[in-house]
Amino acid sequence: MYLIFDTETTGLPKNFKAPITDTDNWPRCVQIAWQLHDDMGNLLEQKDFLVVPDGYDIPFQSEQIHGISTELAKAQGEDFKIVLEEFNAVLEKAKFVVGQNIMFDINVMGCELHRYGVESKLLELPILDTCTEITAELCQIPGGRGGKFKLPTLTELHEKLFNVPFSEAHNATADVEATTRCFLELIRTKSFKKEDLQVDEQFFDRFLIANPDEIKPVGLKHLNLKEESAKLKSVETEDDLSHQEIKENLAKIKNVRFSHLHNHSQFSVLQSTTKVEDLINAAAKIGSPAVALTDSDNMMAAFHFVNAGVRYNSSVDAKIKDAKKLIEDGFRLVKNDQTQEMEEVALSSEEIDNLYVDIEDYKEQYIKTIVGSELNVCADMHNKSVKDNGYAVPFLAKNKKGYHNLSKLASAAHVEGKYYVPRIDKTVIPQFKEDVIALTGGLYGEIPQLILNVGEAQAEEAFVWWKEQFGEDFYVEINRHDLEEENIVNQVLLKFANKYNVKYFAANNNFYINKSDAESHDVLLCIKDGERKSTPKGRGRGFRFGFPNDQFYFKTQEEMKKSFADMPEAIECTQEIVDKIEPFTLGRDVLLPAFEIPESLQDPRDLEDPTLKIGE
Repeated sequence: MYLIFDTETTGLPKNFKAPITDTDNWPRCVQIAWQLHDDMGNLLEQKDFLVVPDGYDIPFQSEQIHGISTELAKAQGEDFKIVLEEFNAVLEKAKFVVGQNIMFDINVMGCELHRYGVESKLLELPILDTCTEITAELCQIPGGRGGKFKLPTLTELHEKLFNVPFSEAHNATADVEATTRCFLELIRTKSFKKEDLQVDEQFFDRFLIANPDEIKPVGLKHLNLKEESAKLKSVETEDDLSHQEIKENLAKIKNVRFSHLHNHSQFSVLQSTTKVEDLINAAAKIGSPAVALTDSDNMMAAFHFVNAGVRYNSSVDAKIKDAKKLIEDGFRLVKNDQTQEMEEVALSSEEIDNLYVDIEDYKEQYIKTIVGSELNVCADMHNKSVKDNGYAVPFLAKNKKGYHNLSKLASAAHVEGKYYVPRIDKTVIPQFKEDVIALTGGLYGEIPQLILNVGEAQAEEAFVWWKEQFGEDFYVEINRHDLEEENIVNQVLLKFANKYNVKYFAANNNFYINKSDAESHDVLLCIKDGERKSTPKGRGRGFRFGFPNDQFYFKTQEEMKKSFADMPEAIECTQEIVDKIEPFTLGRDVLLPAFEIPESLQDPRDLEDPTLKIGE
């Protein structure tokens, strides 16, 4: 007998090669469905279950795929112990386990059985998979490894066998029905060998007599899980702020000078179009008191960034100096139109007052450069047997010592942790955390990714770890790029922030200066990945990576304040972070060794002016 089964889960494992005893690695099963068929393809049993979450939440990204929300699973799910009893009972009747890429489902259920301490014959049964090199040859879809054909998805295999696309993928009951139909059709067309099925040569003749025509669907009615989840989901939305409240909030932060604290430059290689000098100029243009540089993976632009800030501030110094000199002199030089000569014209008291006002305005134009870096934090930086790019976590240096510590973290990422990308882990961070500020980061940060792909409980554990390590130098970063994922993440981050008394600030995670630069930035990403601009954005075969919209630019004070009018404290918090930063420079004189010069090569004129170095 053939047991065809499929699962929907809370996500993917970190390591597909991990043993089923690694319960932290394998995702949780949230739905399981199966069909039991006899040798001739007759349906003997069909069951499907949603599973009540046992100490976990179904993350947002997983729900987006299969439609099963935590609320739906709690409302319509079955106790998993009962489900495992039913599954074990059907395993006793089965001769084979069958599925599309079945090893994933076997590992998921094997881990669940281990987690609950249930003995089972699941791992002992022979496997028949509809996703193999045989079906790859059948479908002949280019793009496989080593020049071979790509392994087909269930949708692709179904369309090849029946000329009808399968549109209900990622619903376990629908997937099982489609997999069963494909599997039985593969038997009917002798795609499986007799050795695979452990049958005699006449088996296929008997199967054709029992199934002379193309295998038909069983005709099960499938629940639309996304619609069911939508009915139950209790979306907690705060009442929109009134016009008066928005007006009051904007008035409250009118004189607060917002600073962008999460920015990338061209030193985030092939990820940003922003030049270092342009970052300083953009901050000056919108009237920010500071700007941070948080390039991905490295701090290679730090020297250029700080020096650009020094040059800009020097130009401000020059303006102040000129204004003070005019006040001190009491006159300005003006060209006489008749004589064409420059003449001294005394300054009026009003002009002198205006110069004092100008000086105060110039003092507001200074830019504080904040050196930072967005580093990849993985589970184990020394483990180079498993690809783990980690999470993108931004750090800021509070002062020169913080810069040195952050440099050591970045160096460790390249020297010790590099595997595909430079990486650090949570063992090295505590060693060099002094005078360093840690941020939760954007959507690819650790806590946001755990919220979206693993669960709130695990995200909260990570949040507590960062809070314990950095204390008041740990801040929650709130981004608003008009993305649904960000809305989900921000809601949970704010809940954690309030629970653990962590302050949050407004950010925009910028990758280009002007909104109009979004197009050129998209071209840059195509160059990075070797993709055509015409290839649609998305995930999977036939798609390319690209930013979801054009909101990742260096927004003005007014734009940021309007975007965060409902939480003015997030704008105010940027100034608190800026105030923690002590400016420092990175330039210094060239250091050369002092050699002893033999007397025969010395010249007395060097004693008069050592800079001549005639003897040397």
